[in-house]
Amino acid sequence: MSSADAAWLHMDQPTNLMVITGALWFEEPVDWERAREVLRTRLVEPFPRFRQRVVEGSTPLSGPHWEDDERFDLDLHIHRVALPAPGDRTALQELVADLMAEPLDPSKPLWHFHFVEGLEQGAAIVTRMHHCIADGIALARVLLSLTDEAPDEVGIDPPAEGDRRGGPLGPLLSPVGKALSLARGAAGTVAHEAVEVARNPSELVDLAGTARGDAEVLAKQLVGAPDPPSPLKGELGVAQKATWSRPIPLERVKEVGHAAGATVNDVVLCAISGALRIHLRDRGAEVEELTAFVPFNLRPLDRPLPADLGNRFGLVFLRLPVGVEDRALRLAEVHERMEAIKDSPEGPISYGLLEVIGRTPAAVEHRIVEMFTGRATAVVTNVPGPQQPVYFAGSPVRGVLVWAPRSGSVGMSVSIFSYAGEITVGLMVDAGLVPDPGSIIADVEREMEALGAPARDD
Repeated sequence: MSSADAAWLHMDQPTNLMVITGALWFEEPVDWERAREVLRTRLVEPFPRFRQRVVEGSTPLSGPHWEDDERFDLDLHIHRVALPAPGDRTALQELVADLMAEPLDPSKPLWHFHFVEGLEQGAAIVTRMHHCIADGIALARVLLSLTDEAPDEVGIDPPAEGDRRGGPLGPLLSPVGKALSLARGAAGTVAHEAVEVARNPSELVDLAGTARGDAEVLAKQLVGAPDPPSPLKGELGVAQKATWSRPIPLERVKEVGHAAGATVNDVVLCAISGALRIHLRDRGAEVEELTAFVPFNLRPLDRPLPADLGNRFGLVFLRLPVGVEDRALRLAEVHERMEAIKDSPEGPISYGLLEVIGRTPAAVEHRIVEMFTGRATAVVTNVPGPQQPVYFAGSPVRGVLVWAPRSGSVGMSVSIFSYAGEITVGLMVDAGLVPDPGSIIADVEREMEALGAPARDD
């Protein structure tokens, strides 16, 4: 296991599991037998990590490694769940939150799919995959490889003659090609506007290598003023809460951003900052800025995913201007800060730091992670999905959301996911710190409406 992947493995703690959670929902029932076959042919067979378990090294310095699970059984990773009455979105959100608090069994491959029945007239799927398998961008692309552009597609088309993914490795890499084609289409709409897409990934990866030996630069990643005390920071518990917004039309968000000389990502972050401002004010806290971790992708989206997946991203610090009441000024401030981050070396430097962390003893790693994460209040991710409807096992996917885990002492994860011309904003929060995350999401919707991009009714 790479040192960066090992770092994410060892960050697991009961109050902050390093598990990436995804949810897909449908307005019609799903053929679960066909869904199982999709997982077998497009997930388990092409990507070895989903058939392997983690084995810790025999000595403190040897590190963990991947090992084939000789007793692997796909059915142990697929669970049929009946959603409790009334079977609405709130019931699904509660189920997602309950699953977020459950640790994965370390004696088996670190992933699960929950097939959920009884969501109104449709169904849902909740996915859970450990961060040590891959980063969120890579796993989102893996999930996309499970979908089709038409309901009657069956199996995976073989690569064309002469395709560089052909030959004996063709059957292995063709699912990756499907994921790549969908992700490439998404990149043309939202991904290029998000901080997760480096402006020159190859140069930044090279910079990550040089940064590993630069103690001064690494120290800057660790030393900095922590966020001020607020109701969003405090002792974490095991219980989680999950919620998400109504769909927001992507075209309207683009129009708002274009008029202000800003990006889609800037507009949504402006609304999130405004909602957090209201939340903090209502709880008696006057805070000017909050720090968010933002994942910075270091893997070019125009290349196939490697079969062994892994993590290839860094983390940058974004100061959210939650104290700015005027929306136009707040949007301009977010845009300026995001532009500065896109040209910053922080992303690759933090990736080098993760590799260093992964080589340290557990006690030392815990201290470094606490120092690093103590500066932030939230994690914010922007994951682009396909901008045309897709189908899973023949059923049209109505909505998608993927939450990044929160490391260390961070108590909030904000997810921005675009799909089929709509944006959904989701929250995963510590239940003790934020008992009612739905109020924050309602304020996000109101802020978007005030900016000129109202949410649609479900």
